[in-house]
Amino acid sequence: MQQTRVEAVKPYYARFLEALPDIEALAMCPEEKLLKLWEGLGYYNRVRNLQKAAQVICAQYGGQMPERYEELVTLPGIGSYTAGAITSIGFGHAYPAVDGNVLRILARLRADERDIAKEKVRRSVEAELLPQMPADRPGDFNQAMMELGAVVCLPGGDPLCGECPWEKDCLAHAASREKDYPVKAAPKARTCEDMTVLVLQDDARIALRRHPGSGLLAGLYELPHLSGHRSAEEVQEYLDAQGLKVLRILPLPAAKHIFSHREWHMVGYSIRVDELEKGKPGEDAAGWIYVAPEETREQYPIPSAFAAYAGAIGMRAAAEELQARKLGGKRSE
Repeated sequence: MQQTRVEAVKPYYARFLEALPDIEALAMCPEEKLLKLWEGLGYYNRVRNLQKAAQVICAQYGGQMPERYEELVTLPGIGSYTAGAITSIGFGHAYPAVDGNVLRILARLRADERDIAKEKVRRSVEAELLPQMPADRPGDFNQAMMELGAVVCLPGGDPLCGECPWEKDCLAHAASREKDYPVKAAPKARTCEDMTVLVLQDDARIALRRHPGSGLLAGLYELPHLSGHRSAEEVQEYLDAQGLKVLRILPLPAAKHIFSHREWHMVGYSIRVDELEKGKPGEDAAGWIYVAPEETREQYPIPSAFAAYAGAIGMRAAAEELQARKLGGKRSE
């Protein structure tokens, strides 16, 4: 929920817990199923770390979540903020949970000129908060700090200073400089990548490939694509080299997808071929798989970066039709 509304995430959360109701189930889940459950949320390394942490908990803690901050922070994917939130809210141990909301409200309260993007500043704020933590209600304290930043001391627009319990004590408010805080270094510019997406299909199937290696989309299935913006003629030559007989190439609308630190600027082509598996495949096509569109809904985790081209291969329509058949009804037009 770092960059997504809570309401948008709730259905994913319910689905995830229904499929994986406890730590052991998460630890043992096959990777493709795990990624499919996470599909659409992005940040796929986070769900991989969730599973790694679950496996450590099963191996070292008998499947029971450890309670102490010092134990939690050693688990894969759990940093200081998450460990502080779990130990205080889940187990009642006094340790601060310092997120962006907390850093912002304290920076304004004290007119703190330090750069909150720096790790040493976050550690300093944790050390300053620790002796202030109430031993009897540490979880409530942390949640109150987060809530103050989320609904009153707002990050964008005008903070609601008239509703803030700290209004009279806030140095930034006294100087009418609320928007000058917190101090934070400008983020690095995103890297832009041009790409040509190939929506390949025959009468019954579409082509997918599994993203190789490690990194951003490792283990996910994606539409075949080429670097750069390619012409239809260049695409035709490429597919000829893959042993495919092209019947039709039609341009698709351009699309853009923004990741945390990069942008994809995509052009696409809808391509009908005689038969996907016919002939001797070229080097690239040897790694492709061919599936019915409705299978993408249940079996193959596909990153939302390709969502703009899903309709071109009937992925959504086919999935709706499959569901209608299961329910004994008809797909609505």
